[in-house]
Amino acid sequence: MQAASGAASGASAAASAPVAIDYKTFTGTLFHADHYGPFMATITNGKLEKVTPTAHDKMPTPMLTDGVLARTYDKTRIAGPMVRKSYLEWVQKGNKGSNKPELRGQDEWVQVSWDTALGLTGKAILDTIEKHGNEGCFSSSYGGWSHGGIFRPNVLQGRFFNLLGGSSMTTGDWSAGAGQIIMPMVIGDMEVYSAQTSWEQMRDNTEVFLLVVCDPDKNNRIEYTACDHEMYSGWDAIKQAGCKFISINPQVTTTDEKMGAEWVKIIPNTDTALFLAMSYHLLEQGKHKQDFIDQYTVGFDRFKTYLLGKGKDKDGTPPKTPEWASKITGIPADKIRELADLMASKRTQIGGSWSIQRAHHGEMPYWAIVNFACMLGNIGLPGQGVGFSWHYGGGGMPQSGGTAPTGLSQGRNPVKKICPASRITEMLEGPGKPFVYNGTTYTYPKVKLIYNAGNNFMSHQQDTNALIRAMQSVDTVIVQDCWWNASSRWADIVLPATTTVERDDITSAGTYSIDKVFAMKQLIAPVGDALDDFEIFRRLSALCGIEFAFTEGLKPMDYIRQAYEKSSAVKDTPFAKFWEEGHAPIKVPEEARKWVRHAEFRADPAKHPLHTPSGKIEMYSATIDKMRLDDMPPMPKFLPPAEYLGNAKPDEVHVVSPHPYYRLHSQIANAEPVRKLYEIQTREPLTISRADAEKRGIQDGDLVELYNERGALVVGAKVSDKIMPGVVSIYEGAWPQLDSKGRCNNGLVNFITSNRRASKLTQATTANTCLASLRKCTDADPGGSKAFEPPAITKSDIAFDAKFYALDRAAALRAKATASMGKGEKIFYQRCTVCHGPRDPAQYTLKQWQGITPSMFQRAGLNDGEKQLVMEFLQKNAKQG
Repeated sequence: MQAASGAASGASAAASAPVAIDYKTFTGTLFHADHYGPFMATITNGKLEKVTPTAHDKMPTPMLTDGVLARTYDKTRIAGPMVRKSYLEWVQKGNKGSNKPELRGQDEWVQVSWDTALGLTGKAILDTIEKHGNEGCFSSSYGGWSHGGIFRPNVLQGRFFNLLGGSSMTTGDWSAGAGQIIMPMVIGDMEVYSAQTSWEQMRDNTEVFLLVVCDPDKNNRIEYTACDHEMYSGWDAIKQAGCKFISINPQVTTTDEKMGAEWVKIIPNTDTALFLAMSYHLLEQGKHKQDFIDQYTVGFDRFKTYLLGKGKDKDGTPPKTPEWASKITGIPADKIRELADLMASKRTQIGGSWSIQRAHHGEMPYWAIVNFACMLGNIGLPGQGVGFSWHYGGGGMPQSGGTAPTGLSQGRNPVKKICPASRITEMLEGPGKPFVYNGTTYTYPKVKLIYNAGNNFMSHQQDTNALIRAMQSVDTVIVQDCWWNASSRWADIVLPATTTVERDDITSAGTYSIDKVFAMKQLIAPVGDALDDFEIFRRLSALCGIEFAFTEGLKPMDYIRQAYEKSSAVKDTPFAKFWEEGHAPIKVPEEARKWVRHAEFRADPAKHPLHTPSGKIEMYSATIDKMRLDDMPPMPKFLPPAEYLGNAKPDEVHVVSPHPYYRLHSQIANAEPVRKLYEIQTREPLTISRADAEKRGIQDGDLVELYNERGALVVGAKVSDKIMPGVVSIYEGAWPQLDSKGRCNNGLVNFITSNRRASKLTQATTANTCLASLRKCTDADPGGSKAFEPPAITKSDIAFDAKFYALDRAAALRAKATASMGKGEKIFYQRCTVCHGPRDPAQYTLKQWQGITPSMFQRAGLNDGEKQLVMEFLQKNAKQG
């Protein structure tokens, strides 16, 4: 049963009685919401014709108005279940010989029935478990960004596999993998996914806002749930109140332009040196706040001797003077002093981006920023201090404190084998290889099957050519997606999923505010032979004899209703009214507009200690010191990156790859009307300084080749005065297509990025640590990018006998996996492992969990009793030490 609302043709639904809709013939209007915003959809004879933003979206973007519609019917939609030709032939031969994994990305495809595709999927999973154990199955589905509702494919996949005994999994994420480990150890909270001081407090108190490669205008255009863009008026109010914005960045951002920010150019990956030098200057001038340091921090003496170049922490570098930092950062020494003096004399907020920690030694700039703020002594004061999520999720919006709709539980994963999100290539290259993560030594699993639902890991992973080679050791790659993106093209079995507009779901608005709930109503019948993710896993579960355990006897609409009724919105709006209207508010208390980050700690550090080992801000960490990691010092130090302008060859440039302006990573790339707003000669644009362009004979609009020892790209040049010489910028998330010379003909930057780790502590990505050479391209393949052309496909009615699949082997697996869980354990797996953070309590110590849970519980919307149950579970199961 589905509900229509506000139908233009006169079709509507009574609030108390949802009406079944024939989506193949429906004409009318329906409410929906996605990452890009809430909207009313106009449907004519079963076809989505128009997307109209609602009043809930304060700044609609072309991603919503044009992108959602265009991508729904784009030629890149996967028409039906597919099997790679050489893989199918291998299966028909009884898995003898080679499945020719080297042909992934090039092979033809065979379209088969759902029965055949799911049978082959189940067989591949059980074959792998039988030969290599459950750890041989690897889930690369970690973030759930493909859908903004409760039926996130990664969660459904985890639920399915855990009912069969689990699988190896990713841990951490690409977005903020270094920050989410280091920050709890330094300041007792994850910070990167934490609420920011309310914008009213910023408007009324902040005199200087320092943006450290931080671009809220661009990155707040999308949202993990549904975007409402409500913080934009807040930014306007802060600017109009007279706040001075300063941007530390190698390029000018749209935030800089809108806020009238002063641009201070900095060599990429050198932010740590800048903040160390400003700390040194405060110390030298006696402008540091010793009272704050004494009361709220530990480890200052060790940090101080390092700044001065003395004592046991002398590392062969001179005192961290502005002159020292100037040679590293490219910022004049006098400017460094001026910035430090200004922030010491004005009420200052420092906004750090996630991009600065996606670098070699990416933990260091975050820690250096916190230590500098400690020396300013302004953490916890109204409108002041530090924040690392101003650019995300409406950071600064007052918090309702309410509960958002929550979905299904993944359940317990008995397999403890993990792979940090950015280390997939290393894992495939070195099964059994030991690695350190968060102070614990693990070994990589031997992976023979990759299952990837709703996550474009082939675009995420650095050094894509190395990943392609490493994947040749894997027998089966299964991808569940809507489109022929990178991950789909390099798979063996592709299961076509519906987009959000082809199924019912529910979501909320505001990562931090949680002040609205939106219905995601099905608008049209599935395109082609697609199925929604819940139905795909239900059918797989039925084949493996775990259907009831997977569904619990409920249908998707039952879960939607349950999710809504557990949310705070139900207090004022009953479900029937909500589903009819498509939206319901969650009240935001007035006191939320006075909220200041870290204020409770500032007011009473004894009563409200931080969740660090000392209960205070750790300017130096004895915990990290004891780990003895050779690439992770116990305090912020400038460690020269392996690749940056300080060690570049004369012809090399530093490549940075920020989040796109008109995409959500790789999503919306296949929406042609939106792509035409930025593409150059059908390819991704590369921003290059006028000086660098002239030196190479490049003009605006030319094709250029960006290359290094790892790979090469062909992209279009965008000559600009808003990027510093020596640096080029290309948005991440492009769809790849290899040309006749093996270059990415559409500009996926990860063909040239490095696969090195940030450090042994975090094992995080270093995508923004990248050098490459650049030249005008004179040998591009004719016809432009082919990234959005579907592959060659033939249809087949091939079928196998049920005995061939031998799916009854699942019986022994399910008997082991269905043990009951305690209350706290169930809440943890149901509501706290949906998004970012560990899915295994033993990955973090109790102190680290105490540092993570404030923001985790806020996103999960737990009440006090539920929080206590989860903490009791974590206390019993956390890593010791």
